[in-house]
Amino acid sequence: MEKIKISKTDLEVSRIILGCMQLGKTWNAEPISDDTIKNAINVIKTALDEGINFFDHADIYARGKSEEVFSHIWKEISGLRNKIILQSKCGIRFPNDPEDGSPGRYDFSYEHITKSVEGILRRLKTDFLDILLLHRPDPLVEPEEVAKAFDELHAAGKVRYFGLSNHTAPQIEYLKKFIAQPIIVNQLELSILHSDLIEEGVTFNQKHPSRGIRNIGTIEYCRLNDITIQSWAPLAKGKLFAENLTDEKLKIARDVVIASAEKYNVSKEAIMIAWVLRHPAKIQPVIGTTKAERVKACCQANKVQLSREDWYKLYIAGRGEALP
Repeated sequence: MEKIKISKTDLEVSRIILGCMQLGKTWNAEPISDDTIKNAINVIKTALDEGINFFDHADIYARGKSEEVFSHIWKEISGLRNKIILQSKCGIRFPNDPEDGSPGRYDFSYEHITKSVEGILRRLKTDFLDILLLHRPDPLVEPEEVAKAFDELHAAGKVRYFGLSNHTAPQIEYLKKFIAQPIIVNQLELSILHSDLIEEGVTFNQKHPSRGIRNIGTIEYCRLNDITIQSWAPLAKGKLFAENLTDEKLKIARDVVIASAEKYNVSKEAIMIAWVLRHPAKIQPVIGTTKAERVKACCQANKVQLSREDWYKLYIAGRGEALP
């Protein structure tokens, strides 16, 4: 597995990240089963065997159970903690938290950030996170509170580095004005079917763009500021290979992926991951799966270097129409 260095850190990380969202299986109060733990350990070990050393969490995943399940790996492999990168996210709150009637919302308050990290560390059974991300932009953010939380967490050795998720270039620039620590990561949705980040630069200045995307320049901003982009949902949430696919544009995109997989002699998943990896921004795809065989299928992307022509075929098929 190819490794890259995250700028402004000492972190050498695998190009592919294992997303742990579904490791805890259920998003309710149901207890964690032995089968869930056994499957999670198998998936984590498979990822490690494939050369993945980066694992992505969030405090809300399976309502905390995904982090709890992950912690069972420490008993399986001694000395593993200092050989891997653990990242988690906070900032999303469920409805009825802390009381009935509270809406689902975002919360970047000092109290919520610090309390969330304490819970994350407890569930993961670790003393520190390598990276903490703020999950989705909070319209009520007080950047001074974020700065205070980051300062304390960093000084206490509980979080080594910080980043964001789903943030635009102006939102990042605004937070950077107040935060002492460098913002090293921005995790964003990107796939063949959700290529809005790339569309920003392609449809800019079109009189009647078919896709109403503003040119914020987030990819360019991150590259200029040495912020590593991570791609969530790089497999497009499985939409291309859903049963009984009826959408004609999706069928065309599916066929292009299949043809590319046959050409490069790899899995369909590998082609979709390779499409993300081919971008010169050195984007890290986050593969979220509870199946060991799918981890292996995705990691075949590591041996694929798509030609420019094949990358564009996939891009155009995914966007559903020719370029302007």
